[in-house]
Amino acid sequence: MGTSSSFRWTSSDTIPSNFILPEKKRPHLSQVSALSSIPIIDLKNYTGDGDNNNVPDSSLLEKISHACEEYGFFQIINHGIPEDLCNKMMDAIAKLFESMPPEERKQFFTTDHTKQVKLFNYYINNDSANSQDKVQMWSESFSHPWHPIDDTSHLLPGNPPDYREVFGEYAKEIYELMNKLMRLISQGLGLEKDCLKKRVGENPSLRAQANYYPPCPEPELTLGLNVHTDLNALTVLRQSPGVTGLQVIKDGEWVAVDFAPNAFVINLGDQIQVLSNGRYKSVHHRAVTNKEQRRVTLAMFYGPNRDSVIGPVEELVDEHHPPLYRNYRYSEFQDEFFRQVETRRMVKEAFQFKK
Repeated sequence: MGTSSSFRWTSSDTIPSNFILPEKKRPHLSQVSALSSIPIIDLKNYTGDGDNNNVPDSSLLEKISHACEEYGFFQIINHGIPEDLCNKMMDAIAKLFESMPPEERKQFFTTDHTKQVKLFNYYINNDSANSQDKVQMWSESFSHPWHPIDDTSHLLPGNPPDYREVFGEYAKEIYELMNKLMRLISQGLGLEKDCLKKRVGENPSLRAQANYYPPCPEPELTLGLNVHTDLNALTVLRQSPGVTGLQVIKDGEWVAVDFAPNAFVINLGDQIQVLSNGRYKSVHHRAVTNKEQRRVTLAMFYGPNRDSVIGPVEELVDEHHPPLYRNYRYSEFQDEFFRQVETRRMVKEAFQFKK
């Protein structure tokens, strides 16, 4: 795949060799657990506006806390974001990848991951004894900064115009949702509702990543996105209606995240695990492919800025729960993340106290 075209060989019965993973890294789809999927949490009666008259009931906080402790993932329904807006956003992502003119693709396509706005592919090392090759993931991604108030549309492709036109409204809605979720996650830990947001810090790092997974003739041989955890604090993910692909690790087994109508998938990043002193989990997850349908997703990331100092919240540390991680500037964490490029990253483990 080059800078001027997307996946154009879906009519073939086989995939090119540079997408075929080593045996031990293949998805082994027949072994995916048939257990129930991640929890689905209904926010119908929670506005999250900070009003003292809208304190979340204990059952909601218990559900949030349980999901964060046991899965690191959950889905939310009745979240208040218009379904029509979400559908427009998903349609715009598909057009972005399928209809972007070649000259614009060339402008944004890069292998330099320090670029703020980029169209790119993920790779992993082959690991074969006689191979220095890299294996490409069966996907493309488009990543850029975002802001709930400031207009960032000038950073985005002008053609096709759909993505640029709908993203600003979507971003405002997502930021409000993130604020609600951060309050609930804080209160689930028994902390003040604004505790985690304050710890993440002012001027948070906000990034968006649109992902495109075309139909794949041999899903057993490749992945859409390799196994990873999110290095940020919180991720809000929207998926194509009716198409599954996200899988998470639970008790050593891969569990498929079933599609739920008009739902968002919420997952905790590494910073929440550190701030919660290990009580809440940032877990490994991956994206698999399928033969029949394309899948698009939009991940909205919320994390600290480079100067924020992250470490276990003091209220969660005592003689029975000693600190598991040292304090660090988020810039240190990012530097470690890039040091572990093209590996199965274990970044937060580098900041753990030795037992």
